[in-house]
Amino acid sequence: MDKKKIGLFSIVAALIGLWFAFDLGQYFTLEQAKSQQLALQDTIASQPLTASLIYFVVYIGVTALSLPGAAIMTLLGAALFGFWWSLLLVSFASSIGATLAFLFSRYILRDWVQDKFGHRLAPINAGVEKDGPLYLFTLRLIPVFPFFVVNLLMGLTPISTRMFYLISQLGMLAGTMVYINAGTQLGEIESLSGVISPQVLFSLALLGVFPLCAKGLMGLFNRRRLYSNWPRPAQFDQNMVVIGAGAGGLVSAYIAAAVKAKVTLIERHKMGGDCLNTGCVPSKALIRAAHTMAEISRADEFGITTDRPTVDFARVMDRVQQVIRKVEPHDSVERYSKLGVNCIQGDARILSPWEVEVNGQRITTRNIVIATGARPLVPPIPGLETVNYYTSDTIWSLETQPKRLLVLGGGPIGCELAQSFCRLGSEVTLVEMADQLLVREDSDAASLVLQSLQSDGVDIKLSHRAMRFEATQDAKGQPLYRAYLDLNKEKQVVVEFDALLLALGRVANVQGFGLEALGIETTERGTVQVNTFMQTAYPNIFAVGDVAGPFQLTHAAAHQAWYAAVNGLFGQFKKFKADYSVLPAVTYTAPEVARVGINETEAKAQRIDYDVITYGLDDLDRAITDGADHGFVKVITPKGKDTILGATIVGTGAGELLAEFTLAMRHGLGLNKILGTVHPYPTMSEAAKYTAGVWKQANAPQTVLAWVEKYHRWMRRDRTGAKANDSKPTLPETQFKQERDS
Repeated sequence: MDKKKIGLFSIVAALIGLWFAFDLGQYFTLEQAKSQQLALQDTIASQPLTASLIYFVVYIGVTALSLPGAAIMTLLGAALFGFWWSLLLVSFASSIGATLAFLFSRYILRDWVQDKFGHRLAPINAGVEKDGPLYLFTLRLIPVFPFFVVNLLMGLTPISTRMFYLISQLGMLAGTMVYINAGTQLGEIESLSGVISPQVLFSLALLGVFPLCAKGLMGLFNRRRLYSNWPRPAQFDQNMVVIGAGAGGLVSAYIAAAVKAKVTLIERHKMGGDCLNTGCVPSKALIRAAHTMAEISRADEFGITTDRPTVDFARVMDRVQQVIRKVEPHDSVERYSKLGVNCIQGDARILSPWEVEVNGQRITTRNIVIATGARPLVPPIPGLETVNYYTSDTIWSLETQPKRLLVLGGGPIGCELAQSFCRLGSEVTLVEMADQLLVREDSDAASLVLQSLQSDGVDIKLSHRAMRFEATQDAKGQPLYRAYLDLNKEKQVVVEFDALLLALGRVANVQGFGLEALGIETTERGTVQVNTFMQTAYPNIFAVGDVAGPFQLTHAAAHQAWYAAVNGLFGQFKKFKADYSVLPAVTYTAPEVARVGINETEAKAQRIDYDVITYGLDDLDRAITDGADHGFVKVITPKGKDTILGATIVGTGAGELLAEFTLAMRHGLGLNKILGTVHPYPTMSEAAKYTAGVWKQANAPQTVLAWVEKYHRWMRRDRTGAKANDSKPTLPETQFKQERDS
């Protein structure tokens, strides 16, 4: 806090201190006001303007300092100045004083509060920016609500000073009139509780509810205006139409069918979407083959001699397709048809908020769920179209293993596939424009992945950017591709390759099925704009999965799909906000990187006062026996508390180990609960318990333990009162060692 803020805070604190030190509140009681009424009236009659000015300034001061006296001053003002003149004075003085308190809170506290708790206040800030005047008006209309709290808290929000003053001036008018009306009868009032009768309180309560009713009416008006250009069908063919049969679409359709709703699922290509056909399933099958090759190469470490293994790449890729075919029935038309879903293959187009066309057929529906997914980003790099490039969608068409593979992008997909192809025998170069791999992870986690990829043979070029590509021929007339990389605009690096894999992220599929005609907005990231209920601008049209973001994860799409389906089918009774607070994610490199909640980097960015608990897997017995004793478990907690804010695990099977922390966070279980849970020995799951043990040791009550130590020392005294010898065993040393060893 700078000197100006400290000075202002000191002045305000001193004024408040003087108020209580000299017991000035005794002059702002009902009895005092009644006793001084006649004397003050004589003074006001002789000098009305001076008296009004003094009253006005004192009222501002009391309100600005949030002192307990404004209610009495309002009553007294009405008795002294009459209804209309006191209404003018009090109305403006109270609003000016409230605004000064608002500005004080904003100047002294807002920056500190927003810096420290900004991530938690983000939804509140967004709500205030959108509906702040309405919320403030509602609060001002209820006179029993502590206005000084409203003044101070609103100063911490983004609402403008001008808006705060105007809404306060208008919103407090009703309550001010009630108090002034009562003040005109000051002599008959025995207590503040007599100011407002039950009838008046009821009227004010209705006034307080009015803005909420107005908001509902405005919402109804806006919905009618939104839908005015689209004729509503008299009846509907379906309760829900889902566009896209990836993870989000399948779960939406499944839930709708499970609750006996009539639902149609439309897919233009293959059931299962990216995850089954080009993403999770094939990539994990390839990773399994690469892992097997890596394990065979370590056979000598375990005392096993093998011949030199070779890779039949065609058979590897054939197994990938076999795995897809084996999982395929889980997402098939046959399965979902049996569940009651009407599955249609074709290109869907949204004609109106209640109508979808597919294969020339028009379907009317009460709700629409958009689950059209995303596609790999193909950047406009000069020369790209001349080289042999693949994406995470098309790499599975490879039949011949590339001798030299260039991978652009050091995110999860790029790292996973770069390591896999390298382990299977390709010469792999990975290019990342940032200064670390996996930029969303902590640097220590990314560093272990970097070391592992390099030990496998991947040539990693950080802080490099691909500037252009070139296609030529070698001396034998075979195609030769070159990439020209820029190292921080200081040095150009040339990399020759046979195949290029683009792993630079994914772009939401938001075009070609009618969103433009409806005017549904997209975000800066190109995803469909949705609210916390997964609704688009049209309350009956929802979006889930990669097309909605912000998480491009299969389980995130399924998570969102539940909210979309339930809110669409039953939202008229109860709507649920999507909750992403406990969302796990795994990068399937070796070692794996698994995370849930915030990591250390995010904790620093959010300025959380946190502790870091780290347990190295090189200490875990099962990891040692398996030759997997590398990596760590890292947990973020609030300072001095065992509440889990986030966990990052780097190591073999990290994705499986993460589940215990995810469960604990979801159900509010702290590290003490994990420590008190019996884990089988020897297992990798013991890592969670030992991590909790590290926290417990660091947070042991040292003062209590010191007294316990004294207690044990006292208990070791013999009956004669002699002190026990802490340095030597009571048995002869040789006998002591024998009994100890036995």
